[in-house]
Amino acid sequence: MSETIVQQQEELAKLIERYSVQEGINATAIPSLLLIRRSEVTGPKQSVYKPSLCIIVQGAKEVWLGQERFRYSPADYLVASVDLPVSGQVVEASPAVPYLALNLLFTPNQILEILRNSEINGVKIENAKRAMYVSPTESSLLDAILRLARLLDQPKDIPVLAPLVTKEILYRVLQGQHGNLLEQIALEGSSTFRIRDVIEQIMNNYDRSLRIEELAEIANMSTASLHRHFKEVTAMSPIQFQKHLRLQEARRLLLSESTDAADVAFQVGYESPSQFSREYSRMFGFPPREDIKRLRAK
Repeated sequence: MSETIVQQQEELAKLIERYSVQEGINATAIPSLLLIRRSEVTGPKQSVYKPSLCIIVQGAKEVWLGQERFRYSPADYLVASVDLPVSGQVVEASPAVPYLALNLLFTPNQILEILRNSEINGVKIENAKRAMYVSPTESSLLDAILRLARLLDQPKDIPVLAPLVTKEILYRVLQGQHGNLLEQIALEGSSTFRIRDVIEQIMNNYDRSLRIEELAEIANMSTASLHRHFKEVTAMSPIQFQKHLRLQEARRLLLSESTDAADVAFQVGYESPSQFSREYSRMFGFPPREDIKRLRAK
């Protein structure tokens, strides 16, 4: 990496340290900006990535989308362009050199606005592409991110300047090596755009039975095309996607409430508690009761 990029990352690291009041994820005065600090390597953690830009300035992380691994560090950044259930873990961190990162959330409408008001010629890609990618870090992008993070020191400027700088950041990402993949979520009629509608349907109705024909109708695709394009975007089938959402929500409910595993199974859409227990164990490595007991003891 260039000396300029190293200096930019060092300043970002100081800002993240200053505004990270706790281990883990920290909200900021900029609603779309999250800061992350970890003082040690973590085990796999399941979550749903919202459309976001993820920048690391110290340490490294691995994210699994289905069976596909994405590793990123200060040399690159990660973009998720749609809601995606993932498993992620910090793989480089220590008390002396903690993992420091920031996430900038965005919406398809923000991407569309930039495409409409710039000379970027968005071209629809016929075959859907993966909605997650890693791209090399560039100084121009870090410069804009730094200016956004500096606004935390000037809170009165945030309402006016944060949206402008955020637009510049997304513009830089769209100009990056894989920017054409990000464009697809905003280009009406593209395969990724149509799969995005299916993802939204599953996200909003993960706890009920969904017919593949119903999802195909939403995407205006045949069932075979839906399966193919959905897997290209998310690295999993619609049923696997829904299963990930159900099990992640089940784990959250079990951790936050004193409730029976069978009750939770029904809440998230399972008809068979035994099937729920099997699939829960397969994803998290332990049966529900044992897993929650282990997590609460940490």
